[in-house]
Amino acid sequence: MLKIGLLGCGRIGQVHARSISQIDGAKVTAVADAFEAPAKALADKTGAAVMGPQDLIASAEVDAVVIGTPTDTHFDLIHAAASAGKAIFCEKPVDMSAERIRDCIKAVEAAGVPFMTAFNRRFDPNFASVQARIADGEIGGIEIVTIQSRDPSPPPISYVKSSGGLFRDMMIHDLDMARFLLGEEPVTIYATGASLVDPEIGKAGDVDTAAVTLTTKSGRICQITNSRRASYGYDQRIEVHGEKGMLRADNMLENTVEVATSVGFTKAPAKHFFLERYEAAYRAEMSYFVACVAGQTEISPGIQDGLRAQLLADAATRSWQEGKAITLE
Repeated sequence: MLKIGLLGCGRIGQVHARSISQIDGAKVTAVADAFEAPAKALADKTGAAVMGPQDLIASAEVDAVVIGTPTDTHFDLIHAAASAGKAIFCEKPVDMSAERIRDCIKAVEAAGVPFMTAFNRRFDPNFASVQARIADGEIGGIEIVTIQSRDPSPPPISYVKSSGGLFRDMMIHDLDMARFLLGEEPVTIYATGASLVDPEIGKAGDVDTAAVTLTTKSGRICQITNSRRASYGYDQRIEVHGEKGMLRADNMLENTVEVATSVGFTKAPAKHFFLERYEAAYRAEMSYFVACVAGQTEISPGIQDGLRAQLLADAATRSWQEGKAITLE
């Protein structure tokens, strides 16, 4: 039985707790949060003990930690968990600084502990199927990857100001998905963006509408578009075009009912919130983490994937700011 300590009992911590409760061979044994009420509420649901973060990490009743706290706390918690010999599951981004992520990599590698970066979209059943079928050669060599992500509405300005910007906060998932699907590392990136949804986002120094083009050494192209607005729900689509054909994963709708009348065909809107859209992915990624810690499979995405996605997000931000393509190392 893998005994897991949850660091952070907010929205994402609750999602992970629910996933763990559905996995044979794993249980939540301890929880910690900066606020007493959510920690107690989650402890009551899971039967776990409420502890301080350092006590949780040091506890003999914890084999692995799930870090779902604010990004600026990840660095210290990763170092403490690695030093204590605990397996680590960490929400993205690992840190806002690539250099600090490199420091975390040193700590994790020195300790020899498993580390998984929580890019949950790799575990979406449809997206994972597309990647597996690419790997099987179903559409031959990849030529163009298209990724579209649009949120139903923008986040509060207070969040925007501390998020690191759209490229590091929202698009980082898509940048990781680009690596997952392309099968090659991008060598150049060009980004453009604007504030079209909420002028306050522009005043805060960020964009709410953006597009990025990635190119690999062999010439494969990936196009990513993001928007903080979608009136029809949470828009999440991927398409991969290859020499033999095309693979596509469309939106998850609220239901599969379609009505046809004299005015045309009508379907339900896309699911409205990321938690319900990616419910299966959250459960699958946690199951995979438990299997990795048990030595049943190789851990992926790891901390190096967290670094590479952050470097792409940094380069996209720089490209947008400077108005030019960036060559990647």
